[in-house]
Amino acid sequence: VQLVESGGGLVQPGGSLRLSCAASGSIFSPNAMGWYRQAPGKQREFVATITNGGSTNYADSVKGRFTISRDNAKNTVYLQMNSLKPEDTAVYYCNIIGLGISYNYWGQGTQVTVSS
Repeated sequence: VQLVESGGGLVQPGGSLRLSCAASGSIFSPNAMGWYRQAPGKQREFVATITNGGSTNYADSVKGRFTISRDNAKNTVYLQMNSLKPEDTAVYYCNIIGLGISYNYWGQGTQVTVSS
């Protein structure tokens, strides 16, 4: 399974970005796709997940600002990030985990920098 992320970049505080992650290969349902992030000097942390059934979960730090969605036909997950803050600066990693058959894959990461 390969996960390819896109959409990172530099944005000013208060701005928006949309991340995308396309999965390819042998992908079995049920599964959950999600986003994690890692800031310099910190551990990787959970951001949001969405199952192929549409159930979502968010970290408290992003609730009300980030929205996760997916296109099951394209095996693609999106993260719409609004009202970005400097503390959102991190490398964002895409993840897919099997909920029936066990598997767990990561993307290569995409940098998001929030700075004026």
